Amino acid sequence: MFLKVQLPWNVIIPPENLDAEGLKLQSSIIIRLLGDFAARKASKDLGYHLAVTTLESIGEGRVRQQTGDVIFPVVFSALTFNLYRGEIAEGVVHRVLKLGVFLRCGPIENIYLAHSKMPGYCYEGGESPVFRDNQSKIESNVVIRFIVIGTMWLEADREFQALASLEGDYLGPIA
Repeated sequence: MFLKVQLPWNVIIPPENLDAEGLKLQSSIIIRLLGDFAARKASKDLGYHLAVTTLESIGEGRVRQQTGDVIFPVVFSALTFNLYRGEIAEGVVHRVLKLGVFLRCGPIENIYLAHSKMPGYCYEGGESPVFRDNQSKIESNVVIRFIVIGTMWLEADREFQALASLEGDYLGPIA
């Protein structure tokens, strides 16, 4: 789910952000690194980029001949989030449809739990649709413990989608 990773990255600093003193340069590198990290949002291998935790090192800058920008190689530690097949997680229902529900878990917005993967639950339509069994109900804003049965990376949107199931012990709505 959460991973602490160490990443090498190239930070590009425009000439106007350079000065003889190192303080403005260091803050420019950190600000640019944080902006680039947040803009990238996610990657297929690491999942969603959550936070830069520590800046390990800043290498020697190289000047780009065409633009005058300076490229600094940096190494930093970061926190990422991803779901893996077979993992047990908790999510919040945000949409109930006749064929299943959509859950949110951390930064992942599209986790689909199909009706066929909810043994014992029956759909009840209306203004606020719900899936109900003998003891509990699944409706909007209910927290559900589920097992991940698959994930898919969407390169164009830079996000993940996942399929979930309630088939197993201790899975379902959390009271």
